[in-house]
Amino acid sequence: MQGIALSHASAPSRALSWPQPLVTKEPAAPQKDAKLFDLMKGVEARRLFELEQLEVNWDKQTGALWTFMRPRGRPSYNPAFLEDFHAWQRGIAAMFAERPGDIQYLVLGSRTPGVFSLGGDLHHFLAKIQERDRQGLVDYGESCVRILHRNMATLGLPMITIGLAQGDALGGGFESLLSFNVIIAERDAKFGFPETMFGLFPGMGAYSLVARRVGAAFAEEMMLTGRIYSADDMKELGLVHVVVEPGQGVEAARDYMQRNRRRHVGNRGVFKVGREVNPLTLDELDRIVQIWADACLQLSDHDLKVMQRLLAAQDKLQHTVQAAE
Repeated sequence: MQGIALSHASAPSRALSWPQPLVTKEPAAPQKDAKLFDLMKGVEARRLFELEQLEVNWDKQTGALWTFMRPRGRPSYNPAFLEDFHAWQRGIAAMFAERPGDIQYLVLGSRTPGVFSLGGDLHHFLAKIQERDRQGLVDYGESCVRILHRNMATLGLPMITIGLAQGDALGGGFESLLSFNVIIAERDAKFGFPETMFGLFPGMGAYSLVARRVGAAFAEEMMLTGRIYSADDMKELGLVHVVVEPGQGVEAARDYMQRNRRRHVGNRGVFKVGREVNPLTLDELDRIVQIWADACLQLSDHDLKVMQRLLAAQDKLQHTVQAAE
């Protein structure tokens, strides 16, 4: 990213207000606890710029925090990648806790050429299914939906989130993209839920998010058919907001921020009202994860073989990308 200044500064600290103990002459312990809490916030804020699989840059001039995914291995959400996302969200909350007005926009894109994200970690799924580890599947799903749910709520900060798809967003990759307020896609990107190929369905927010935006009938059609859609298809349906030519995604995000600079408060209010009108609770997402985990354990040997072939295709794609780099 050119012209984006990197900042490692943490948010200013603030002492917490603690109740006075009933009998004591030394109120130092609560003060130490408050200092420790502020120190932890500082650590989280600094770590934001040191994550292994996420590249984070702060543009103070526009109030935009730019993040690009750099997944280790396949462009999917491996468990360590999910931990980086949790740390990313904690770091953002810590960095802007004392100055929430500084951040106007949060942008997430990908550094993998031609891919935003391929979604869930098929290697992890296969291992947990073969081990009959239902709790391991549930843990993975619950980790995903917590990241998604916090993103939908913009981490409690007065900002607008922008998902930047400069490549394909499939399965869980599309689920995660749908949690952003604004989706900008380059024209050659593809979207969809291909999980039906191996007898499964996207179980970490897809139905809830698509149904709330364009209706349950279309959500079911997407998931039951496994059809892959173009960026223009998604724009026409209302699931993508802006479509631009290949290579123009970053500039389109900057242009969106510039054009809406004076309308930021109103636009943010519209997105917040949308969450009030069609609320999506974490409890709903967790219950769907339970259904998904049960479905995983009912897949046939044929389904698992299809999943293995798809995993091999993803590995081949990753080798191609690495060779190009």
